[in-house]
Order: sequence, then C-alpha cells, then structure tokens
Amino acid sequence: MLSTIDHLIITVDDLSSAVEDYTKVLGFPPTWRGEHPEKGTENALFPFQNTYLELMAAKGDGLYADIVKTNLENKGEGLFGMVLGTEDLEAFKNNLTENDVETGEILEGKGFESNLNLTRTWKNLFLDPSITRDLFVFPIEHTSGELPSVKEDASHVNRLDAAVINTNDPDGFISLYRDKFGIRLALDKFIEQWKTRILFFRINKTTIEVINKESQEEKAQDSLWGLSWAVDDIKAAHERLVSQGVEVTNVKDGIKPKTLVCSIKSHTRGVPTLLIQHIEQN
Repeated sequence: MLSTIDHLIITVDDLSSAVEDYTKVLGFPPTWRGEHPEKGTENALFPFQNTYLELMAAKGDGLYADIVKTNLENKGEGLFGMVLGTEDLEAFKNNLTENDVETGEILEGKGFESNLNLTRTWKNLFLDPSITRDLFVFPIEHTSGELPSVKEDASHVNRLDAAVINTNDPDGFISLYRDKFGIRLALDKFIEQWKTRILFFRINKTTIEVINKESQEEKAQDSLWGLSWAVDDIKAAHERLVSQGVEVTNVKDGIKPKTLVCSIKSHTRGVPTLLIQHIEQN
C-alpha cells in the first residue's frame, strides 16, 4: 500500500526566482535542478527527512507543460499536487482494481541532473480527477537514484509536519484515502471552536490534515490548501527569515500543547505556510 507522502508539487511562473524565494524560506538551496524536455517542464527539488518539495515550471511544449500552464492560468502559483509513495506500484494498482477503482497503465519516468551528472528513475500511475476528487494526486515507486541530502541546521526546515487539504465530503475522503489507499486515519473529530470536522491521517511521521469546508458544489471536491514545516529551533529560524527580508509573524504558542509556531507571509508563492517546533522532541 502507500507508505509515504513522497513529495509535494508547487507550480510557479519562473523557476529561478521561485528557487530564490524557497531557499530563503527553507534555509537551503535545492539539491536537484532538472528538466523533462519531452514533457516541457523544469523543476527544482528540496529534500527533507520524510519527503521532498518540488517546484515546477513550464519550459517548452509537452503534456506536463500544458497541465502547468492551465493550472497557473486558472489558479495562479501555489500548491498543485501531492504524490504518494509505494514500494510496490504493481501491487497497489492491483489493489485499486480489486476495489473497483479504474486506473491507467503504469508509466516509466526518468530525471537527469546535468550539474551533478545524476539520474533518477521511477514508475507512476496517474489517476483520473474523478477518482481523486479534482485533487492532483498519484502514486509513485522510485526505482533508482536518490536525491543528494543537505547538511541540517537548527534554523532550517527539516521535515514536513502536515499537509492541509480542504474537502466538502469528509466521509468520501475517508472512503478513498483510508479504505482504498490504505492510509491510517488517526483522528476524526468535530472541533467545537471552529464549528467544523477535521480528519488526521498519519503517514511516514507526518499528517494529512483534512478540514471539512462546506460549499455549494454538489460533487465531492478536495483541494490542497497549505503546509506546516518543522524546525528544531523556531526562534533561530525566525531570526534567519527576518534577516533575509521574509515577512513572518511573531513566534507564539501553538494550538497543540508543547509547540511553538509562526506563519510565513511572503516568499511562499501563494502557499499558506506555518513553521512549528515540537518542544518535547528537543
């Protein structure tokens, strides 16, 4: 079944300027700059302990370029997709078929980093938007190559704490992500102070936080909303961000006990972004 949030995708108009912004936000530069010439896109990858972040921009013509351009025209820069990792994509595909979920064929993928002369290969399985409820999400199995790592610093982002998704159909979300994707539902709770239902799914030491948002839309719809990134020293991270001209709120106690948080208000390319430090882990 699915075992990780493999990576998250942010689509941007200009890759170089977006890389500059996210290098400031995260505290380190990407360890991979690649292109998909046959697909018409270029990307930059930032690795963490439990996932990686992909900035993607159109470059030329191709299937991926068309998807990126359409998304930018309709929604602007921001969170675009969530990719879920598996160690056996064929078995996962067969499991979906057994659960009456139609899929396409497994596709081979390849990326090349010219500066480092490195190659990575993978297999993925794209799912129809009617299945994923308009959210761009698909499974992937990496077959060779790894992202170069970074030297960790207490002020740098080191892992994904949570990805936040809005939905108008939490029961349908559970049916897909727990019952068909096999991701553990850790909490299903109505938060009285927010007057809404929240789901917490746990996977590879991170959380998919799902918030019930009522809408006039009759069909089930999910949308990526924001990201929460963990740091070891949030005060050092705050100082680093301010020194680099990034707009950030003051550090305060988080809603969750024994946490400190602050929100990043600039340089995120339209992605609501929270930094969090878990005090009990230090």
